[in-house]
Amino acid sequence: MKKLLSLALAALLCLVAIGAVAETVSLDKLTLQFVPSKDADVIITGTKNLPELLKAALLEQGYDIGEIDISVGTSYEATGEAMAAGTIDIGWLPGGTYALFSDEVDVILTATRAGLSNDSEDPRTWNGEANKTLKNGPQVTFYRSLIYATPSAYGKELAAKVNAGEALTWEDLEKANWAVLKNSSSAGYIYPTLWLQENYDKKITDLPNVITLSGYGDAFAQAAAEAVDVIVCYADGRNDYEAAWTLATDTADETGKAGMGRSDSIWNELNVIGVTPGIYNDTVSITKANPAVYNPEFIAAMQNALINVINTEEGKAIFDVYSHTGYAVATDADYDGARAALKVAQ
Repeated sequence: MKKLLSLALAALLCLVAIGAVAETVSLDKLTLQFVPSKDADVIITGTKNLPELLKAALLEQGYDIGEIDISVGTSYEATGEAMAAGTIDIGWLPGGTYALFSDEVDVILTATRAGLSNDSEDPRTWNGEANKTLKNGPQVTFYRSLIYATPSAYGKELAAKVNAGEALTWEDLEKANWAVLKNSSSAGYIYPTLWLQENYDKKITDLPNVITLSGYGDAFAQAAAEAVDVIVCYADGRNDYEAAWTLATDTADETGKAGMGRSDSIWNELNVIGVTPGIYNDTVSITKANPAVYNPEFIAAMQNALINVINTEEGKAIFDVYSHTGYAVATDADYDGARAALKVAQ
């Protein structure tokens, strides 16, 4: 009897093992892409350990991935288009870019981040070394875009007027040389357009002197060179470029950002002149064009895997490149506001 029980138990364990193997799904390759909201080399360096961490996390969810490829899009739209075509499986898209491509891609996660020490809509409270913003607020699912006056001669005039408590006029703004991002960028275009519409009944397209840049690193470089008078960026942008701002141009900060050669603090030289409404946080989105990943089982596995990764110290360090401190499961309806904002901006 004991021998029969032992044989039965062995057979049962064998069947369980076979079942466990059968439940693991193998995928040859998974393609991930980040948008260029930071310098591409900074993103690639910061996320270099992500493939191995994510492979291990997905294996725990029943998916054995042969290769995970990480790249940075040449623009926000380029990443959206690649996902729409199915050449990129998973993309980190801002809300506005997601809204633009939400027929072809689907949101699976929303980033959470540490709120800032300041969330005021009064631009004066953001300016000067004494008002330096700290990333020490509670976890939030939104952020703001800020309109910044650069240290150019005219930028200083705009900043002085705001810091004196005077309201800027449309005439003040249309004289300035602006630098913005492409029109699917939430902080770099859509919400600054909303700010202009709410305060002046105008849009970025009504400004006569505008250049379009590919990323925020370029915007800060243009500001430091005094090549433009106004730039737009997410609210903690000065934190990210603080060290590089005063480094020599032939050096780089510890994250790889090139020095910009300024002598005074970024908090003194780059003054806020406008504060936008809150922007729903960045997404992790998935292509609808690849059935191997666009299915409920893989989506759940990817959601769990990324949440598990970012809850580790190494994972937190990786996603700090985007100021993401956590991920929460998201639905398409969460970005209805972003779609409405995009419609206005376009």
